[in-house]
Amino acid sequence: MHQERLAEEFETHRGHLRALAYRMLGSFAEADDAVQDAWLRLTRTDATRIDNLGGWLTTVVSRLCLDQLRARTARREEPVPERFPDPVVVDPEAPDPEQEALLSDSVGLAMMVVLDELGPAERLAFVLHDVFGMGFSEIAPIVERSEVATRQLASRARRRVRDARRTPDPDLGRQQAVVDAFQTAARAGDFEALLELLDPDVLLRNARIDAVQVVRGSSSVASGAKAFQQLGLDVRHVLVDGVPGAISYRDGKVIGIAAFTVVDGRIVELDVLSDPARLRALGYDA
Repeated sequence: MHQERLAEEFETHRGHLRALAYRMLGSFAEADDAVQDAWLRLTRTDATRIDNLGGWLTTVVSRLCLDQLRARTARREEPVPERFPDPVVVDPEAPDPEQEALLSDSVGLAMMVVLDELGPAERLAFVLHDVFGMGFSEIAPIVERSEVATRQLASRARRRVRDARRTPDPDLGRQQAVVDAFQTAARAGDFEALLELLDPDVLLRNARIDAVQVVRGSSSVASGAKAFQQLGLDVRHVLVDGVPGAISYRDGKVIGIAAFTVVDGRIVELDVLSDPARLRALGYDA
């Protein structure tokens, strides 16, 4: 196949491959590296022998991601913030087609955090089957298991995700109304109103410079929200992995991206990325 024609065909699959790699790795940079590596491998392969280019590329990217996850697991000294997933941010007033394409397969930022707790093979089996609809007969050779064992991997992962995941309210407008009320109460310093809007066991995760700070409980989260709002920051409403979110600015510079998970009219999870280096890497001038 002519190189130019091959490149054109590859580009038709790039969006799917990037979405797959992101769901596996939680990092846009690592996802882009995996896709680029797949392209390089394709250029060194006799493409005329490939019957299904999309399937071949999906297999290659999946194996690259599996290797990366295994290497990540082996590096016990790796800082925790490096494994806090990159948020998929969409500005409703200025949508980005590439980011919106990622959201079409969105599993949510909170769920991405849960996926990071799975073993590499479990994560791959779950993502390929439950998110991208691949059959277990296709996944089994990638994880080097039998089809039955691969099905069991996905089943175990599904149970762990189900036990840990909090499914947001289906009405995005109602979710946003809760988040708006929360931010209004925080600016007003209305502690009682904040408690009403927070689940008693609300979980806050904040990926900072050196660690992921975890805060649990409505009183602690409400106190932190009051203090944060008193900084007088500018806030822009966005969608983060398909749920209401906010980008916070100080003197025109981004200092944080937050995602709110709302269940039954209360905020149950709040995920924040405030590491300046991570924000810069994502294209925010932090």
